[in-house]
Amino acid sequence: MAKCDVCGKDENMPYNCRHCGGTYCADHRLPENHDCSGLQNWNDPKGVFDSGFDDSVNGGNASRASSLSDKLPIDTGPGGPLAYFRGNMTYTFLAIIWVTFLVQQLSLLVGGWSLHQALFVLTPQHPEYVWTWVTSIFSHNPFGLMHIVGNSIVLFFFGPLVERYVGSKNFAALFIVSGVLAGLSQVSIQFLQGSPTSSGVLGASGAALAIMGVLTILNPSLKVYLYFILPVPIWVLTAGYAAISVFFLGLGGGGDIAHMAHLVGLLIGLGYGEYIKRNRNVRAPSQLQFGGGGPGGPGGPGGPGGRRRF
Repeated sequence: MAKCDVCGKDENMPYNCRHCGGTYCADHRLPENHDCSGLQNWNDPKGVFDSGFDDSVNGGNASRASSLSDKLPIDTGPGGPLAYFRGNMTYTFLAIIWVTFLVQQLSLLVGGWSLHQALFVLTPQHPEYVWTWVTSIFSHNPFGLMHIVGNSIVLFFFGPLVERYVGSKNFAALFIVSGVLAGLSQVSIQFLQGSPTSSGVLGASGAALAIMGVLTILNPSLKVYLYFILPVPIWVLTAGYAAISVFFLGLGGGGDIAHMAHLVGLLIGLGYGEYIKRNRNVRAPSQLQFGGGGPGGPGGPGGPGGRRRF
């Protein structure tokens, strides 16, 4: 049972608005009935939404689509093979992560570890390999599944909530920018510490923790079912990651886990969440199920070869 955000009525079957994340009764579930803050992202303040099947909606100006998928030279419209990714950067990024994982396996077969590292691993020895600033975000430990599965779980459950608040473009920018800055901060620490030549970072945990940081600011009491069993407020989960990262950084780095990347990603998310909270009227749902990604954060413990997974 939950209370309607507008009238306070108790509802056994509450409705969650997919545009603003609020909880409403049957009388206030439509966006136009609860002054939905998500309308600002639709260029449609009267609450009339394009069904995707009629170009006459919004004046027939379908060419003004704002999402990245609308600009792809392939069919992402209703009924198309990629309709599921239309205006949905969360699942687009998830797909890229898993495709990248397969390409990583291929690179190991074709060129061995040296090729894999040059393409996917951000290292303190070669920061001029600027493509690894981005490819390292979508790459994961190629010798196991825990790393990629853990980060995928975080992105799958938390990503859509943040994307609905900020829009697909801003979500994509948050994910990429936080991932890049997290990776660069980690290799900077490695360079200062004189880490081995084989060290480097890869993984999406910096971006994933940025997403968690945004939600922590917007609704710190958001209930998360850790491992689908243990209910905890999201601020406890976020504080736990921050405490672990600070503790191991104080001990000299924390082995193969990229704690600096975790901490930087989280701080970016907290800062962006505060910006959103001050400038927009957004709400978060009251609970969320989440399966953890194993010890050492969403990415789990570090992998072989001195790589730091994050």
